[in-house]
Amino acid sequence: MLSQICRSGCQSFTQRLLPWVQSTTLSRSLGSRCLRSSLCTHVPSSNMDEDRVQPSATGHVRSWSNIPFITVPLSRTHGKSFAHRSELKHAKRIVVKLGSAVVTRGDECGLALGRLASIVEQVSVLQNQGREMMLVTSGAVAFGKQRLRHEILLSQSVRQALHSGQNQLKEMAIPVLEARACAAAGQSGLMALYEAMFTQYSICAAQILVTNLDFHDEQKRRNLNGTLHELLRMNIVPIVNTNDAVVPPAEPNSDLQGVISVKDNDSLAARLAVEMKTDLLIVLSDVEGLFDSPPGSDDAKLIDIFYPGDQQSVTFGTKSRVGMGGMEAKVKAALWALQGGTSVVIANGTHPKVSGHVITDIVEGKKVGTFFSEVKPAGPTVEQQGEMARSGGRMLATLEPEQRAEIIHHLADLLTDQRDEILLANKKDLEEAEGRLAAPLLKRLSLSTSKLNSLAIGLRQIAASSQDSVGRVLRRTRIAKNLELEQVTVPIGVLLVIFESRPDCLPQVAALAIASGNGLLLKGGKEASHSNRILHLLTQEALSIHGVKEAVQLVNTREEVEDLCRLDKMIDLIIPRGSSQLVRDIQKAAKGIPVMGHSEGICHMYVDSESSVDKATRLVRDSKCEYPAACNALETLLIHRDLLRTPLFDQIIDMLRVEQVKIHAGPKFASYLTFSPSEVKSLRTEYGDLELCIEVVDSVQEAIDHIHKYGSSHTDVIVTENEKTAEFFLQHVDSACVFWNASTRFSDGYRFGLARSCAHRCSLTTSSHGLPGRVVEVEGTPEICGPLGTLVVKKKADSSGLSSTKSCSLFSRFLTLLGVALYPTFMTLVCVLHPPA
Repeated sequence: MLSQICRSGCQSFTQRLLPWVQSTTLSRSLGSRCLRSSLCTHVPSSNMDEDRVQPSATGHVRSWSNIPFITVPLSRTHGKSFAHRSELKHAKRIVVKLGSAVVTRGDECGLALGRLASIVEQVSVLQNQGREMMLVTSGAVAFGKQRLRHEILLSQSVRQALHSGQNQLKEMAIPVLEARACAAAGQSGLMALYEAMFTQYSICAAQILVTNLDFHDEQKRRNLNGTLHELLRMNIVPIVNTNDAVVPPAEPNSDLQGVISVKDNDSLAARLAVEMKTDLLIVLSDVEGLFDSPPGSDDAKLIDIFYPGDQQSVTFGTKSRVGMGGMEAKVKAALWALQGGTSVVIANGTHPKVSGHVITDIVEGKKVGTFFSEVKPAGPTVEQQGEMARSGGRMLATLEPEQRAEIIHHLADLLTDQRDEILLANKKDLEEAEGRLAAPLLKRLSLSTSKLNSLAIGLRQIAASSQDSVGRVLRRTRIAKNLELEQVTVPIGVLLVIFESRPDCLPQVAALAIASGNGLLLKGGKEASHSNRILHLLTQEALSIHGVKEAVQLVNTREEVEDLCRLDKMIDLIIPRGSSQLVRDIQKAAKGIPVMGHSEGICHMYVDSESSVDKATRLVRDSKCEYPAACNALETLLIHRDLLRTPLFDQIIDMLRVEQVKIHAGPKFASYLTFSPSEVKSLRTEYGDLELCIEVVDSVQEAIDHIHKYGSSHTDVIVTENEKTAEFFLQHVDSACVFWNASTRFSDGYRFGLARSCAHRCSLTTSSHGLPGRVVEVEGTPEICGPLGTLVVKKKADSSGLSSTKSCSLFSRFLTLLGVALYPTFMTLVCVLHPPA
């Protein structure tokens, strides 16, 4: 075996050794930045081939490029490949294969320096996380060919160049260059570049050149194996390449003997991955992965997961512009590595938008390239579910309104008829979530008989009001003689609704989608998996009465939310239903798909100096204690300064103490107290539990200013007997719901008599811009309005203003939580030209 080792580093070599390496001695000049030597064959102890070096059990901090990294303790028993992408984050030993098209520039005039620098940076990041990285790099032949062609052109005589003319010079015949000579000319330059790049990150790199004979000869194979193990043990990144300067022709039948022959760097990477018991092999090329038809054709679709036996359904195209292999060679090598227990991903390493993070994205389990797996999922892929939802939604839109209403009525009946099965599944979710979820999330996860009854009532309300949802003519305009323009409501298409914790969201959103004729993809939290599964089965049972069972799909695969947000060809609108962090993450991850987000529920109540004692106490109790996990629950109580140390203030505090509400004091409130409660960390907090912030203000104007500064424009209330003060508050507070002497919990579609939605602040964003506004109900039709679009609900002072659990259904509260007028928002408009009847 011909092995040439190059190591580079800017720190003392022994300082970079891992803690478990006790005795390794090398002498080098302190001023040297690169140590080059030819190492003799080293045969380690007999068990080196079998044992995997395990990291220290305790993570430790290492530095790279002035950025601290935590070394993650990673260990995995090598045997079977990973079954799912999400498991790739556990990969300890990784081989990255760089194709010639990745290493060289598109104009074939040199190396892609920026691309290589990005790849080296990603490998360095993973190396500093405690992983063992190996590179199999192409490019020596291609790089040498470019160098030699350049030398040949320069060697032409000046006379020949002048007589040939400029155009003929460009067409000057270049002799065929022998590949071995090209490799000899290009290998040194390629490795020198890697040395310089890895040195910038204080990482040592070593070059190893191999041939096919090094794997067939048992002694040489053991030597190679031992050398690689020793380098990995010393935290060195091996850079492996075929020694194309002396490589002999491949043996024609060696692949038939169950061992892949090393004909190119694809087969080398596969052989190396299996020999070294690697967890993951990443093959980077100039295509996104495998396609079901030639890439670039109209019907070409990227294959997300490739299974052994699927190669018969794939048509391979030509090989890349440079290099020796092609996609067929990559697939063959990948399948061989997969059979040997190594997971494989083929991805694009040349695309400028993804090459800067393609390797780290793959290791994080993101949906990049084609993942090779031996385990086929039990159900359809999310892409197939998206197609089924679109097809089913189109069929749903063609049904008569009475038929869609019948489906929703049947679903409402199933919620009550199958109550015991639903509650049993929900009990399993609660038992599994006990101790893992906070108390407010457990409340949202819980279902009960009363909740199911409220759900059924809400669904029947939707069915009753869905008669004219699809195909309703909103406007007719005669634009010419015998020609009219109609504005008609039509479904949006396929909706992706992502929700957390609340399983009751599933039938609610499903009913809205059915009523509006939309296909639906649902992604629920894993904490409600049992409940979601049975509710989805009941939904499909209801849909099946008219043959549209596939219109509503529940995503049960391990698809990450970020991956779902990239399906811009299958999804027309994303509606996140959960925390504000979830909404922000989805808005950031969405690629070309509009996202309808909702605001936080930081609701305020201002108790004026002219307030009724009993009324204020009852309103505070109902707003905070009736259902503290809801988004319309009270989070900040503003007290007029004149009420401090009065019976009204004392009664409110006593009530909160009885209800076991934890009080956080605002800065001004804390200054009035000798022994105050814990001071609030932030005045912009949505607790979602029995916790309340109390702050003191000097006037109604100061209360309004506080709400505008710290609120979320959700629901804000004034409690006062002074009508003039109340009107001033209602006119100046810029929130979606502004109440007078009413509980914040009154912010509810059912209580408003809308039966389906409530006007709340929302924002509709796309990948390029945002369209802020509020959804406002105007004679039953919502429209996105400007800053003046605010629904003001005034509750007279002589009314109780309290919400009722019995009459205020959870269904309509969900619509409030979602923050949009959902049912009509599920519709869009089209214009139809036709002659008048």
